[in-house]
Amino acid sequence: MESPRERRRRARPSRTRTLLHTALAVVAVVGGTAAGTVYVKARAHSGASPVSSATAPASTSAAADGEDAVEPVAEPAVDYDALLAGAVKSVPVEDGAQVSVAVLDLDSGESASYGDGSFDTASIVKVDILAALLLQAQDAGRHLTASEKSYATTMIENSDNTAASALWQIIGKAEGLDAANERLGLSATAGGDGMLWGLTQTTAADQLTLLQQVFGDDSGLSEVSRTYLQGLMEHIEADQHWGVSAAADGSRWALKNGWLPRSTTGLWDINSIGRVTVGGRDHLLAVLSKGNSTQAKGISLVESVAKAAVSALAGDTSVSSASASPSASVPE
Repeated sequence: MESPRERRRRARPSRTRTLLHTALAVVAVVGGTAAGTVYVKARAHSGASPVSSATAPASTSAAADGEDAVEPVAEPAVDYDALLAGAVKSVPVEDGAQVSVAVLDLDSGESASYGDGSFDTASIVKVDILAALLLQAQDAGRHLTASEKSYATTMIENSDNTAASALWQIIGKAEGLDAANERLGLSATAGGDGMLWGLTQTTAADQLTLLQQVFGDDSGLSEVSRTYLQGLMEHIEADQHWGVSAAADGSRWALKNGWLPRSTTGLWDINSIGRVTVGGRDHLLAVLSKGNSTQAKGISLVESVAKAAVSALAGDTSVSSASASPSASVPE
């Protein structure tokens, strides 16, 4: 007959059996975690631990601190083209006029563009003409001649048309320009017929590409050629200190402007390209316009759009559209 002590011993759960069951449960959970299907999500002050099969295992430190496991969330991409479009649309544009702009922040690499139409270059093509001449000189392993340097200086700094015509002929007119542009990556620019270099057709995007060739390191132009062209663009004649330079802080800019009254319509092409420094950051800017009723209105439009473009890349779409009062009034 069974004694009372023996009955109590048989009724008491075996400690060894309990530990074995616990160990098997732990192995089952760990095995599932290793397969990437299960993890325990800890909650502060919670006795239960919900199990998820859709999330990666929570870190040991987070679980120990009782923090919720949080999946990382990717930052949404900024649509700078949309920001630029909104900023440009806030700039007054007179009926019949058109404008296009392309901008690049050299420090961040962010860029944006607005408008994709084709425009007359007017005198901004002078930068392209000199780039073509420098590329040809590089190919020939020679320096520019004294007369070529003289033409280049007056063509860029003073926007002299006679000098531009001389160099246009030296590079082989439109054929020479187009050949150079193919190598420099300008795919939507076509040289003007005969001696009409000012009627070369281009886009804002192509002009931004040209500026990258002049001011960037990844260029078909040598460092010596780039430095030479940059230096001329930094010393533009005082009466041409307008255009994209309006977006710069102080005097840290380099540019080339173009202005042309069309004889067929009496309307003005006003263009400006260059590098500006804003808030310690370098930007490349190309603003093209046509159909302006006056030179002054075209310049005001170009300057306002230049400011809008820089603001858009900074995430600030407030734009100053104050009119400029340029002293440059000689058509070219």
